Amino acid sequence: MGKQYKNERVLPAHQIKRLPTEGRPREKLLKYGPSKLTPAELLAIFLRTGIKGKNAIHLADELLKKFGGIRGIFEAENEKLLEVKGLGKAKVAQVKAVYGLAEEYLKEKLKAKKIIKNSKDVFDYLYFTMRDLKREIFKVIFLDGKNEIIEIEDLFKGTLNQSSIYPREIIKSAIKHNAAALIFVHNHPSGNPEPSLSDKEITKELVFAGNLMQIRVLDHIIIGENEYFSFADKGLIEEYNLRYLSLKKEKC
Repeated sequence: MGKQYKNERVLPAHQIKRLPTEGRPREKLLKYGPSKLTPAELLAIFLRTGIKGKNAIHLADELLKKFGGIRGIFEAENEKLLEVKGLGKAKVAQVKAVYGLAEEYLKEKLKAKKIIKNSKDVFDYLYFTMRDLKREIFKVIFLDGKNEIIEIEDLFKGTLNQSSIYPREIIKSAIKHNAAALIFVHNHPSGNPEPSLSDKEITKELVFAGNLMQIRVLDHIIIGENEYFSFADKGLIEEYNLRYLSLKKEKC
């Protein structure tokens, strides 16, 4: 009778477990840290498995090319991701969860910094989650008298103009948080951070409303592609404050 073979389980070609241990993304991550992994390897950890003839790393690489990188994947509509062979609802949910966690991490990191010193501080922490949004998001950073962050909220979404931004709602939220100062941040999906006439009018109205309620408006920052516009840095916040005082004197 011939020698019996060991009953070894042959793994499908699409499983990462077929790779040598030192080449598996999860093991590399734990041993060397995320900086030693490629974007495809990091993404593969969340995908876990690929499809027949294509492991998770290959599938991740295909996704990166199709959507133009991690940013494109994070911002892609769920329907577009589900069109990719090998991506089901569970995998799409995992990818979106990563983006959500990254956003929360950066928000907490900004809050942990506590004191906001300048517009660059705000840009550095919010750029990642705002630079590629397909629609405008209007964030409000609520601060106390020492310019320490109390809370950060998304208050308005969509095409932003004077009719869609309500100073009353912002002031109401500021009072709820007992805020002494405010910083406004929104993005321009076009990538050009230059303010429109509507942006300037909105900011002026918000500065006026802040003055009326004795709440300081420190800045309004518009985030574009790799750059930003700061109303405070350009002297516009000061200009609006002076204009408010001038109008107040005229009425007296």
